[in-house]
Amino acid sequence: MQGAGNDFVVIDATQTPVHLSHSQIQHIANRFFGVGCDQLLMVESTDTDGVDFRYRIFNADGGEVEQCGNGARCFVRFVVEKGLTDKRNIKVETASGVITLMLQDDGQVTVNMGAPRFTPAQIPFEAKTQSSVYELPLKDETVMISAVSMGNPHAVMLVDNVHTAEVASLGPQIESHPQFPQRVNAGFMQVLNAHEINLRVYERGSGETLACGTGACAAAVSGIQLGTLQSPVKVHTRGGILTIQWAGDGAPVMMTGPAEIVFDGEIEI
Repeated sequence: MQGAGNDFVVIDATQTPVHLSHSQIQHIANRFFGVGCDQLLMVESTDTDGVDFRYRIFNADGGEVEQCGNGARCFVRFVVEKGLTDKRNIKVETASGVITLMLQDDGQVTVNMGAPRFTPAQIPFEAKTQSSVYELPLKDETVMISAVSMGNPHAVMLVDNVHTAEVASLGPQIESHPQFPQRVNAGFMQVLNAHEINLRVYERGSGETLACGTGACAAAVSGIQLGTLQSPVKVHTRGGILTIQWAGDGAPVMMTGPAEIVFDGEIEI
């Protein structure tokens, strides 16, 4: 499946549990020797009251992560089109909490991503005090970032032009920076106007992807906090457009975008 170019292998494990090792996930995610994907998504049943499914996310390196916005949209499209539910509003349990997914009549999906978290300990990010902007020392320079959790950690950096931004060199340095003990997704945001941005994201454990749903949420929220953006924010990624709405502190972030099944298949692992 793909959502704005962020691509996924989705496995139905609702009837039979599926257990994959790091190396098996790496093989499936390999674009030359496996299927190829940014993340692998596992659809599981749940015993939690009021929740419809459990949703697990594994990066291409085999590591399990807490949240994935584009994956969440693909998740709801998957369970509806595969006949696993007849609901259009679905509650899903993730490693970072319960999220609500809404499948629209036009095939677009809106995800309630929950409220963003800015407290350094909750991101997690090592900083003495909470701030809207932090200095982050890198190998050859110091950059200014905003730090936020959308269920997973994000560092958002303002750039003049995303097309010339040094994503390939700065992305890995930010991703593995020691001030982010669980690593971080590095976002490079160009503000076009108060309601529109360009965005590239170097994802933790996957490298640069064509889109990142939680990254789009983090960028929009950071821009609104800084006073440079106003809700709703149209986020142009390399793979498509996502629309982010946020009413401010304590309010949930709402993300709307596409999700499509590309093909079905089987693989021997």
